[in-house]
Amino acid sequence: MNMKKKTIIIHVIAWFIALFWILPFMGIFMASIRPYSEIIHGWWDFSRFNPTFSNFMISWSHRDFPLSRGVINSLIVAVPSTFIPLFVGALAGYSFARFSFPIKNYIFLTVVLLMALPQQSVAIPLFQMMMTFGLIDNFLSLILVHSAWGLPWIILFMRNFFSALPVEIEEAARVDGASYFKIFYKIVLPISLPALASVIVLQFMWVWNDLFLALIFIYSDPMKLATQRLLYIGRTGPFHLDWSILSAASIIVMAFPVLIFILLQKYYIKGMVGWTIKG
Repeated sequence: MNMKKKTIIIHVIAWFIALFWILPFMGIFMASIRPYSEIIHGWWDFSRFNPTFSNFMISWSHRDFPLSRGVINSLIVAVPSTFIPLFVGALAGYSFARFSFPIKNYIFLTVVLLMALPQQSVAIPLFQMMMTFGLIDNFLSLILVHSAWGLPWIILFMRNFFSALPVEIEEAARVDGASYFKIFYKIVLPISLPALASVIVLQFMWVWNDLFLALIFIYSDPMKLATQRLLYIGRTGPFHLDWSILSAASIIVMAFPVLIFILLQKYYIKGMVGWTIKG
């Protein structure tokens, strides 16, 4: 009986937290499917309720800043910025997990410490560097910076995951004459799918949602990413903002990382074992 009461209490608390957590999204969603005139006094006002999907169409094909173009631009940046550091980080993580070399621990400590470096502290040097290479207002600048920024945590993540894997299979393959690289991509990578899926979800989400670096490197209107276009969509004048159109655009932008998570969710939790620190 006591266990049953405890279970009920835990479920009630969990549902309360979930409801409290989802309320902001409900507000955005209700604002996105209703005309601005209906939500001017609050989305919870249902004295008039005429749902419509016109707000999504207006934001998607906006006259000056179409979200369709912004989504394509964000995909051009986010996809390579996810898979480039994933490939490099997996190789580096495997090296840290399986091999010994001089000053290995110091190099790994440096990699871990780089995770604490805030973007704001190096924004000016990065801007000057990209300007020197002529990469301002170029997607390549964002791809390079996001890839470099994701490497430290991906190396740590993959190193810890590989350290938790049994080495017997790799040793047997090594006895059979397989090279280290063949062992890596024929044996280790296939059984590391949960960790790889977790990295894809997290890295894609962080790159996709980025606004700070995009504002530094991208300036021209046709090149603006989806997050940048949210700053302009919904403005019908210098002092007026249509929250219905902006809410619809926000849902479209957030839908892409959510979709990636849904597709890879069965691997995501399993991959979290990669954060387990092993010496």
